[in-house]
Amino acid sequence: MTARNLDTLIYSREVYARTPRAWAFSATTRDEAEAWQRKVRAGLLRLMGGFPRRRCALDAEVTASVALPGYMRHTVLFQSRLNMTVYAYLLIPDGYVSPGPAVICLPGHGRGVDDIVGIEEDGSLRTAYGGYQNDFALQCVHNGMAALAIEQLGFGHRRDEAARQRGAGNSSCQPAAGAALLFGETMVGWRSWDVVRARDLLETRPEIDPHRIGCCGISGGGTITFFAGCVEPRIKAAYTSGYYNTFGDSIMSLAHCIDNYVPGLLRYAEMYDLVGLIAPRLFFAESGTRDPIFPVGATRYALARAREVYQVFGAEGQLDSEIFEGEHSFWGVKGMQFLRERL
Repeated sequence: MTARNLDTLIYSREVYARTPRAWAFSATTRDEAEAWQRKVRAGLLRLMGGFPRRRCALDAEVTASVALPGYMRHTVLFQSRLNMTVYAYLLIPDGYVSPGPAVICLPGHGRGVDDIVGIEEDGSLRTAYGGYQNDFALQCVHNGMAALAIEQLGFGHRRDEAARQRGAGNSSCQPAAGAALLFGETMVGWRSWDVVRARDLLETRPEIDPHRIGCCGISGGGTITFFAGCVEPRIKAAYTSGYYNTFGDSIMSLAHCIDNYVPGLLRYAEMYDLVGLIAPRLFFAESGTRDPIFPVGATRYALARAREVYQVFGAEGQLDSEIFEGEHSFWGVKGMQFLRERL
């Protein structure tokens, strides 16, 4: 026995290297790629734990509306599944031409949805973009798009009481994601279903063009933007920040919240395989050069593989990216232009 046999990461990497991926993207024609999509989309949804067989009534309710400089903010509650309410803000820019584009905005770990619409912990409004998420829902609004910013399950307004008592930045991801696993489901699946229902909600709003709805998120919000984009073809554009990478170099090799994990996934696909479920729709990925939990080298590699996938679909122009100088944060320079021009 040597010391190397005691290292769990070395062992994990060796298993990773010798494990074949049953759903590896190997199509060479668009017909082959579309056949691959039909098989893999259904398989991925099974690994995620599946979706409810029936949609419950949305029972959407606007509980508050306030006019703010440059936009209107509506607080909206709706039902994603039986006994599960989603808390959201619908932001409509002043001068919005209806029907127009909208972006479903998903926060990462932190204070939750308030932290992407400029609401401080004391309820006041920020006067400039702030935090690692840089108020990206407001960035959408300031780029002329409506934003439906939804609270992810386990964050902010949708936490258990123990997390609330620990303070504003604490989530209930761990017990909730663990519960999902005990039921043979996943937090990725639970949160992705919320995106599906948010998409349903936007379709009921006359000011929104149902053919111009995208999704955007950072970190844990990037996770769900990616997976929801894979399994919900009605999402026209998926914009991930601080997420697109390889599973092997990120959540397999570095400490991450349990809400990132889909059991068995690496037996079937890497992230750059699954991007084939988003193609040929719009996909944008950004990452910081000093992101400590989604290493930029792996992001660059995964982007190169994604370009190969998009080439098979004849859709190279539908994919774009930006690597910026910075850490784990929302950037939004090239990405917001991408959404504004394409959505």
